[in-house]
Amino acid sequence: MYARLRALSNDFKHTPVERSRIFGKIRSGGNRSTECRLRAGLIRAGIRGWRVRPKEVLGQPDFFFDRQKVAVFVDGCYWHGCTTCGHVPKNNSSFWRLKFALTKKRDRKVVRELRLLGFKTLRIWEHQLADELQSCLRKIRICVQKGAR
Repeated sequence: MYARLRALSNDFKHTPVERSRIFGKIRSGGNRSTECRLRAGLIRAGIRGWRVRPKEVLGQPDFFFDRQKVAVFVDGCYWHGCTTCGHVPKNNSSFWRLKFALTKKRDRKVVRELRLLGFKTLRIWEHQLADELQSCLRKIRICVQKGAR
């Protein structure tokens, strides 16, 4: 990943190769506490038929409803550049701005490609789960019910 960022911008030419190699080996396991909050909400609301992070689905959505073809992504406010509560670190800010911009670009591409394949997608911000869980669950229920028709 860092090699790709470095190739896209001269701002990364001073990133040590060893650090780039080390960080390139880090693999995300998802935001466990955020996913657990939504998982518990789905169970309590009686919303069924979902799988967690299916590897075979493009973009590996956090929750996927097979029958209804609905993909739900829970975006971390920091990593996905939430304008409400995300922030850009002061150290190496040009790197982080580019990193967040590429993440947003990837997110838009995944949504576009899933929609072309006939999937409905929902993106929920991490802070929405903390502040408006019931509203998020309502949106998911409506989307899943429409997909079931």
